[in-house]
Amino acid sequence: MKEKSTIGDIIKVLEQYAPIPYQESYDNSGLQTGHASDEVKGVLLTLDCTEAVIEEAIAKGCNLVVAHHPVIFKGLKSLTGRSYVERTIIKAIQNNIAIYACHTNLDSVHNGVNAKIAEKLKLQNTRLLTSKPHTLMQLAFFVPVNNSDEVLNAIHKAGAGQIGEYSDCSFQVQGTGRFLPSENADPTIGKPGKPEQVQENRIEVIFPAFKQQRIMQALLEAHPYEEVAHYLTLLENGNQEVGIGMIGELTEPLSEQNLLDYLKKHMQLSVIRYTPVGDKKIKRVAVCGGSGSFLIKDAIRQGADAYVTADVKYHEFFDAEGKLLIADIGHYESEVFTKEIFYDTISKNFANFAVYLSEVNTNPIRYT
Repeated sequence: MKEKSTIGDIIKVLEQYAPIPYQESYDNSGLQTGHASDEVKGVLLTLDCTEAVIEEAIAKGCNLVVAHHPVIFKGLKSLTGRSYVERTIIKAIQNNIAIYACHTNLDSVHNGVNAKIAEKLKLQNTRLLTSKPHTLMQLAFFVPVNNSDEVLNAIHKAGAGQIGEYSDCSFQVQGTGRFLPSENADPTIGKPGKPEQVQENRIEVIFPAFKQQRIMQALLEAHPYEEVAHYLTLLENGNQEVGIGMIGELTEPLSEQNLLDYLKKHMQLSVIRYTPVGDKKIKRVAVCGGSGSFLIKDAIRQGADAYVTADVKYHEFFDAEGKLLIADIGHYESEVFTKEIFYDTISKNFANFAVYLSEVNTNPIRYT
């Protein structure tokens, strides 16, 4: 490990964990202020970035704030200090503090925000509640049999062939490739103007769509042919590692009232908004950090007995239709433990600067 780390080094690790291409189209994750080339002096982790958080960073000697929610969410036309967003940005820039946001991309990965809630609730046999289509691609290409391993190793190194907990996955079948090089060609096998046939493997791999450029570059550099025959296909398959929400099972069934008490204890809650309780036993629980009412029907379809989320509107509580218990635990409360994901990820990879969990309660909502 090198002695000094840059903000860019931190970003690289965070984006390996939660790739930016997995953020929603409306989002603004990424580096919001500062320079990736700056050396890291200290990192402060928070759910929201506010003026008070920047002041805490200054006091702790941190020049990088990693937040779940982007402080710059909508376009800024000026920086005059008229809003808390503008004042926060101004204070960060004046004190040379970088702000990095990791938002819906962290919501979307299988080991992100919802996995942390499931961990807090000790849910077992967890899986994504919904999976995202159009995030996987298939590459099929043809290569001489004797060059297959070399090319496969190159594209595996670039990120192809990972399926869940299995790496270096591929399928290949052998056949005969036929071609006629033109007089201007420089064939690896055969001669210009003469028909040729070669024993080749057709190899297929799957990979995350955002890795297409690097995988194609690896293929072209490792392949012996000057013209590489290949097919690229965007898949309809749901990605088992990318989606919103999570569902799992409690270690022991609980009554609906006991589940509410269980949520208060394990999520450190003072208030819960919920649908009427009855005598039903709760075993299967679906969760979604932040505003998750759009997944109520998915939770029902997946057979959830209860759905834990936030920001449920009045009329949306009716959507439960007596089929499951909806527990709205609050936006801040459902996502505040996101800081722990940042802490574990950064601490595991770096040891040459201090990493702090912010002590500022950024929740703008109070209860009486």
